[in-house]
Amino acid sequence: MHKWYVIHTMSGQEQRVKDLLEERVRLAELSDAVRQVLLPTQTIQEVRGGKKRILTRKFYPGYLLVEAALSNDVWQVIKRTQGVMGFLGGERPTPLSTAEASEMLEQIESSKEKIAPRVMFKTGDRVKINDGPFINFVGVVETVDEERGKLGVSVSVFGRTTPVELEYWQVEKEE
Repeated sequence: MHKWYVIHTMSGQEQRVKDLLEERVRLAELSDAVRQVLLPTQTIQEVRGGKKRILTRKFYPGYLLVEAALSNDVWQVIKRTQGVMGFLGGERPTPLSTAEASEMLEQIESSKEKIAPRVMFKTGDRVKINDGPFINFVGVVETVDEERGKLGVSVSVFGRTTPVELEYWQVEKEE
């Protein structure tokens, strides 16, 4: 029976370990026993020096998820893969509960559809606008629409408060 297990890997080596593990499973002809090896990631965007950049961030640095029917052969292949520190659960690997596994998979699936901002904003935050017609103005966040990635910001122009709708990447928190 296939269950989800968490593998502890060397930090920063997750992708390499994932690739090695998939290759070892293929060579050992254990593809039926090991269905998937997942490195849960999320796409985020940040602004540095006025430039918008898209990055990938790991949900669980130092860990991989593996869906496997854990026989002794499978256990040995995984355990002896370079970069694998061990299984979560100690000497005898403990599978994730069905609820834990489905919650993690749901989180991974939902993050594929949208790009999350690196910085989260809340009402009342002071922000500096770094793109668009109000560049270099400072404003106050009035509304946050996380689903659309937009902010309602009040900016003072010629002594009057003006509401402006901006995307997350167009502003940065003022220190």
